[in-house]
Amino acid sequence: ATVRAAAARDSLLNVCMDAKHHKTEPGPEGQLYGQCALWKDNACCTANTSLEAHRDQSYLYNFNWDHCGVMPERCKRHFIQDTCLYECSPNLGPWIDQSDTSWRKERILHVPLCQEDCEQWWEDCQDAVTCKVNWHKGWN
Repeated sequence: ATVRAAAARDSLLNVCMDAKHHKTEPGPEGQLYGQCALWKDNACCTANTSLEAHRDQSYLYNFNWDHCGVMPERCKRHFIQDTCLYECSPNLGPWIDQSDTSWRKERILHVPLCQEDCEQWWEDCQDAVTCKVNWHKGWN
């Protein structure tokens, strides 16, 4: 029983999501950019994806961080870190959920966030604004 439990747990680690910019298998990516470099030894993203995660206007999702005025750098770093985690981490298996969209088959849901990180994100972004109700739809 212990071996089966360990195998089930391990099957949730070292996997990449089936999504638009993810590699099929995690592996080394020595040239990951900026905040994504944390995953350079074992990543689900490519160097190019990591670079695009840092751009204000990125081709990744046709999204602009500065869509409603300039987003402060201290705020933007949290969204970039979130993007790097989503794109690069091979350890999101426990939170992978099926998705039926044209651009991904899987997504992540309910990933835990440390209280300190949540509070710092709020502190750094409390004066930033968005002009969209839903960041997942309607970017024409």
